[in-house]
Order: sequence, then structure tokens, then C-alpha cells
Amino acid sequence: MNICVFLSAADLDERYTRPAREFAELLGKGGHTLVWGGSDVGLMKVVADGVQEAGGRLVGISVEFLQDAARPVADEMVVARDLAERKALLLDRADAVVIMVGGTGTLDEATEILELKKHGKTTKPVVLLNTAGFYDGLKQQFRRMEDEGFLPVPLTDLVFFAEEPVGALAYLEESAGVL
Repeated sequence: MNICVFLSAADLDERYTRPAREFAELLGKGGHTLVWGGSDVGLMKVVADGVQEAGGRLVGISVEFLQDAARPVADEMVVARDLAERKALLLDRADAVVIMVGGTGTLDEATEILELKKHGKTTKPVVLLNTAGFYDGLKQQFRRMEDEGFLPVPLTDLVFFAEEPVGALAYLEESAGVL
């Protein structure tokens, strides 16, 4: 599978890097391809290193203004004109999406794929990896949206919440029939 991961490029604490590294190793050992923002810094680097070291492929989609931070060695590296094109290319190349810890860029990417799913424009499985409870508040907000009628489809049709990396990958593989 080509698994797109939306995540931070910041240098983060071990409570975030350890699970990210674990997910990356599972992805690589499973023979999957990482499709990611292409950066060779912070958590993006941790995940790319883990996938590559475990034998997986790397497809990076960088953007012109961040090209200096792009990973120098990937199986494929595409440079988009802007963030909108980058996001479209990431989603186009993905069979599935995992949302890891991140900031506003990660939230932007996450809401884009969920909006596409809500409107039936994609059926790709989406996992929100809730490392160290990072997305507990967002999960609560999504449930409120569902309870109060803001979501025209059940929340479970939009996103699967995983607390651990192994559960995230298991869900994706089961969704794709890769068992």
C-alpha cells in the first residue's frame, strides 16, 4: 500500500517520536510505501528513516519554498508549486492516510481528506493516530459534531481512531484486504 502520513516536521519529545518510529518500522517491514511531505527534519525525518531502514519505499512530495529541507535520498521526490498542489499530490498518490501529531498544516491536511470522505469523493481509509492523547480534544469535537448533526455520515465512516501504531496499520491493512 501507498500510505500517506500527515505529520509535523518539528523536533519533538520521545513520547511522540517513539510511536512514530514504531509505526514507520511496521510500515517498512510490511513492504508498504511511505508517501509524506518529503522533509528531512523533525518527526518527518524520524518516520522516513524508520521506513527506509525497515525496507520500505519513500515517496516525498515537497514544496518549492521548503525544498531546502527535502530529504536528499528517497525513491521518488516531487516538488509542488504550493501547499495546495502538494496536498492534492499527496492524496492522489495514497491508498490510505494516517494523521499523526502535528500543527496547523497537519490539521489542514486532515480536514481536507475528511471533507472529501464526507462528500463521497474518496473512500480511502483514514486513521488518526492519537499518540499520547494528543488528539483527545479533536476526537471530542468530532463526536460533538456528530451528536449535534454537523456530520451527514457517521464519524466511524470518516476516520478510525487508533491509540497505538500497530492498531493503525492493522486497520489500514484490513481495510485494504492486505492480510
